[in-house]
Amino acid sequence: MLYALSRFIFFKVMRWNLKGAFPNLNKCVVIVIPHTHWLDFPLGVIVRKLVKKEIHYIGKKALFKAPYGWFFRWMGGTPVDRDKNTNMVDAVANVFEEKKVFRFALAPEGTRKKVTALKTGFYYIAKKAKVPIVMVAFDYGKKEVKISEPFQTTDNINTDFKKVRQFFKGVKGKIPEYSFS
Repeated sequence: MLYALSRFIFFKVMRWNLKGAFPNLNKCVVIVIPHTHWLDFPLGVIVRKLVKKEIHYIGKKALFKAPYGWFFRWMGGTPVDRDKNTNMVDAVANVFEEKKVFRFALAPEGTRKKVTALKTGFYYIAKKAKVPIVMVAFDYGKKEVKISEPFQTTDNINTDFKKVRQFFKGVKGKIPEYSFS
């Protein structure tokens, strides 16, 4: 039911296209770029239904308490301790260890404003958890969601980030001037 509704909204109402297929992986880091508007979240929820995969995120523990904690878990959330003494790379890598299926999605820009450099946390999480990275582009300019093949991190962050920049080159966000370049 939700799959059919998502297909209708995405392809017929929004008139977007889906390029690529989500890989058959139980564990990966999913980076979604660009993140320029709050509408990126509902678009992500629709795409998640289209690819028929559980996609997860993390949030501060307080979000997962009553009365709304059930909703955040249902939407794929996992609580983590975000106090200043917590190493987030280690905390998320531990979640990968604990779960059989964990496809961790995040926006490595870290904000919806214009950025010229990505935060590196996603990279170090993938490296520490020994999971591949899947790139997903929300291209409002082409009305297209593009999904990459997975790739493993290497020992050369510059080479790996060159691959990331190349995949997202020219992709326009909902607010084009905030798009990652």
